[in-house]
Amino acid sequence: MTTAASASPDTVAEEAWLTRLLLNPGNRQVQHDLRNAAALHRRVMTLVPNRLGGSPRAQAGALFRLDTDGIGAPVLLVQTRVAPDTAQLPAGYAQAQTRTMRALLAALRPGLPVRYRFLGNAIRRCGRNSTVGKWKQAIPLYGEDAERWWADRAAAAGLDLHTVLSGTADALTAWHRLKDHRDHRDGRGPTTQIKGSGQATETLRVAHAATLFEGAATVRDPNALRGALLHGIGRGKAYGCGLLSLAPGGPEA
Repeated sequence: MTTAASASPDTVAEEAWLTRLLLNPGNRQVQHDLRNAAALHRRVMTLVPNRLGGSPRAQAGALFRLDTDGIGAPVLLVQTRVAPDTAQLPAGYAQAQTRTMRALLAALRPGLPVRYRFLGNAIRRCGRNSTVGKWKQAIPLYGEDAERWWADRAAAAGLDLHTVLSGTADALTAWHRLKDHRDHRDGRGPTTQIKGSGQATETLRVAHAATLFEGAATVRDPNALRGALLHGIGRGKAYGCGLLSLAPGGPEA
């Protein structure tokens, strides 16, 4: 295991908090946020300080994932590298529990068995000569293609995968004012839909593909894994992708 004496300064200094929000499905603000991934992102950012510069999400280390099972209330997991202030949430929005990730980050060692859960924006970008889409257009991956995408990123994150259970999740739909997303008109971005008749009222629907990966793995490179945990994996972090969750695994992992 990396010790305080041998670790890099970043490894020693970095810390994170994980907040579990049991959302109240009867709350109107919750209902609004669940319909719009951009609104959910804005809600998450209320938990961290203002004035974090030009990239506040990255500066705060804010990652989040919405977990639903279709039966109970949805759970919003929020990870930050600054202590969150859940008092900023509207009254009746959620039941909140926050804990530090210090013990998890310190416990990582080569050969450690773990269980993982990860919601990823599994896509590939079209090349200049692509026959399936425009140049740089994002094409969602499914099935074995999506699992290969995850295997590559898990390896780079210091994990040796043993089992993978994948499933296509509902697209993460965000609504934006059109003037803020003119670059999506050329079809290079995710699936889009424009509504409204005038520039002042037009909004853009952007649907980000998402695939849920779960399974068993072994830690191979603790430093790489800490980096992946703290900074997230892949694209779509502002819409609910990229947060890697780990739990202790048994001998079979």
